[in-house]
Amino acid sequence: MVIGTALQGDSISRHLRSFMSPAGTPTLAEDLVIGPDTIPKYTNEFWTSRQRQASSIHEISYRACFKPQLPRFFIERLTKRGDVVYDPFSGRGTTVIEAGLSGRNLFSNDANPLSRIMTEPRFFPPNPAVVEKRLASIPRDSDGATIDLTMFFHPDTEKEIVALREYFLTRKEACRADRIDHWIAMVATNRLTGHSKGFFSVYTLPPNQAVSQQSQQRINRKRGQVPEYRDTHQIILNKTKSLLRTLSPIDKKNLNRAGKNACFLTADARSTPELPDSSVQLTVTSPPFLDIVQYRGDNWLRCWFNGHNEHAIGEQITMARTLDEWTRVMGAVFCELYRITREGGYVAFEVGEVRKRTIRLEEHVIPLGTSAGFTCEGVLINQQTFTKTSNIWGVNNMASGTNTNRIVIFRK
Repeated sequence: MVIGTALQGDSISRHLRSFMSPAGTPTLAEDLVIGPDTIPKYTNEFWTSRQRQASSIHEISYRACFKPQLPRFFIERLTKRGDVVYDPFSGRGTTVIEAGLSGRNLFSNDANPLSRIMTEPRFFPPNPAVVEKRLASIPRDSDGATIDLTMFFHPDTEKEIVALREYFLTRKEACRADRIDHWIAMVATNRLTGHSKGFFSVYTLPPNQAVSQQSQQRINRKRGQVPEYRDTHQIILNKTKSLLRTLSPIDKKNLNRAGKNACFLTADARSTPELPDSSVQLTVTSPPFLDIVQYRGDNWLRCWFNGHNEHAIGEQITMARTLDEWTRVMGAVFCELYRITREGGYVAFEVGEVRKRTIRLEEHVIPLGTSAGFTCEGVLINQQTFTKTSNIWGVNNMASGTNTNRIVIFRK
């Protein structure tokens, strides 16, 4: 198999059967019986976070995102340069950023407008000196926030955050915001809250969500902490340099070209009329899994900073609370994916074991995809060993949590 040349026909199945992991482990091929159908299931360590380090440009925190090695595996094998790669639930943009780095074109969609804020600017990586100059022109002083943020930020830090917010919203309203503004807003949004001095806030939960004001007050009391001053401009500049640290000139050129040709949508994945029929070679996505991730509650502070109403956004995001509702929504998504996928194109649809592994979503997803017209090529299970970082969160291989990625592969 030549990287960059799309596999054809049943060659993806042959490739998975013959695949050897980096440790030399052969693929375990089994049959998965779902209703009247028998679907091949392939288990191996097809990728690992240690395998070809991901680009630093991916290092933007977002809830429930997968590692770049996952979309890369499929992009390398199922597309060629210039093909269109799509993610209808784009999140922080892992799939489309990886597609851009690989010289592919891309469509990106997410009902949450924060996704585009966090994704599009990274296709146009700036010179840090230009970012530093722009930051120097942005005032640091303001009257402070109209909502209570004292449990998160030092008063002087809060004034700087509000000054940044007012600058961006004013530029946006006047249609004067440029790519440097968008980059700085993206980095600032990512740095609002976290667990180190590299964030604007006092210590809080990991940097992919913002707890409520009441929860943060409890954290502060428990830790005996008071918000310290954080230099927001310096933090933004430091994070900018970190995001750019591994980008090569070719990476920047590929991202820039892909960004100029890209389509970024903020829409319901069931209806994307802006995307042409038969235009997508590969979709790699991970949909919202029932009600296990609270996107609205996690993103209230990011919404405030960017002038968005988190309640209105929450109404747009699919948070199905029953399996029947979830399958109804995803069935419509598959019909739309079938429309935009070209003949011979693929969908790699990550599913999970949710509600303490009592629900295996692939058993519900496969009929949805085949009913829409796709052929199911199989279920790929990427097994990984948990690292020490995982154990910090009380997760181990035999308990709650996930130590695998489960991807259903469809072909049109």
